[in-house]
Amino acid sequence: MSNSTNVSARERINSLLDDASFVEVGGYVTARSTDFNVQNQENPADGVVTGYGVIEGNLVYVYSQDASVLGGAIGEMHAKKIANIYDMAMKMGAPVIGLIDCAGLRLQEATDALYGFGEIFSKQTMASGVIPQITAIFGNCGGGCAFIPALSDFTYMTGSAKLFVNSPNALEGNYEEKCDTASAEYQSRNTGNVDGVFETEAEVLGQIRQLVTILPANNETETWSGQCDDDLNRVIAGMEGYKDDLRSALISMSDSNFFLETKKDNAKSIVTGFIKLNGATVGCVANQAMEGNKNLCVGCVTKASEFVEFCDAFEIPLLTLVNVAGFKNCECNEKKIAKAAAKLIYNYTNATVPKVTVLAGEAFGTPALVMCSKATGADIVYAWPNAKFSTMDAKAAVQIMYADELSEASDKDKLINEKAALFTETQSSAMAAAKRGYVDDIIEPDATRKRVIAAFEMLYTKREDRPAKKHGTV
Repeated sequence: MSNSTNVSARERINSLLDDASFVEVGGYVTARSTDFNVQNQENPADGVVTGYGVIEGNLVYVYSQDASVLGGAIGEMHAKKIANIYDMAMKMGAPVIGLIDCAGLRLQEATDALYGFGEIFSKQTMASGVIPQITAIFGNCGGGCAFIPALSDFTYMTGSAKLFVNSPNALEGNYEEKCDTASAEYQSRNTGNVDGVFETEAEVLGQIRQLVTILPANNETETWSGQCDDDLNRVIAGMEGYKDDLRSALISMSDSNFFLETKKDNAKSIVTGFIKLNGATVGCVANQAMEGNKNLCVGCVTKASEFVEFCDAFEIPLLTLVNVAGFKNCECNEKKIAKAAAKLIYNYTNATVPKVTVLAGEAFGTPALVMCSKATGADIVYAWPNAKFSTMDAKAAVQIMYADELSEASDKDKLINEKAALFTETQSSAMAAAKRGYVDDIIEPDATRKRVIAAFEMLYTKREDRPAKKHGTV
């Protein structure tokens, strides 16, 4: 049942949408099945309210499950109503928002209900990359229902909501008190399935409203609002101090310091989210050494990869801020890091949207290529004066290249420092990279906002084709 039993499905919709804008569709639909005691129960709207309305004037389609009707369980007609909303949204090119409060599959309808799940999954698949799909979970979302948020672009939960395929008690060797794998906190931190957890339903709905206003309605609409009250040439004092806290760099750069972060609690060594530059929505990926480290792990590259893929699908320009030194070295990471990092390389290189990269700190080895280098798809690469771009740290490189000399040196530290300084100047400095064409310009940190805005304006009319194929296989 719902974790907010005093909030009805219709009240959630009315709180989400602009006042008096909701138009219900299929309000008289009810279940066809009368088996297994269903005939003795009322099931108004078959447990889901569907329709359309506007958010800040933007058309959206919405469905809201009613936990007071058979626990909000999905049956045949319940599923058909959701599928119908998807059909309408695809025709109109408008987002779909699902408000989930569901007991899962309706057992009384058996295979009809199971087929209904399949219909919803099919509609979500067809809509992926065409219209944004946003899901909010207020009660239970378990079993097959868990695939609905997984097929969505963004998912939010209240703190007491539950999301699971198998309940914690069904996991071998586990029980809910030991590890509540269905909790919002666990899902947000460990799975990458949730973009944000909020204490109240009002906060969740407010976040969705904000998200809708900055996203394109579909894959053929632009995200430029034409409104920017901030100074395009604003100088950001102390920007160079943010190289280990690139989240703060993004906030400082953005119009009026706007930043909508995604998956904040998951894989904290990478930050993903949206900022505004000259009124346009820009997707951002940034290393965050302060909260994690400078090493890439499976979770952070997967988080970045999915975000890049979304932005490319909806023609949202990409800004990447780089401060990365290596890959996390542990057995768990080693199992999947090659494939996960390859997927991020693929999505960056395959993306045809404008891509600007700023080297803010270190950019060492293959991880530097993974983070949208010139070689892997960036249209423009800037570097701060003290940034480094190389195969590895200069001192580490020297100790490998001059191993024999160092073994015989009377003052090893002096030799290492001398050779490292030479290596930095000739091979790994921002100037060395710029001389080789790997960096387009060396910019002052406090000028980052105006230079990045200018780069995206130049790239506004970018057109780029890819080899003809059905799709890639990475």
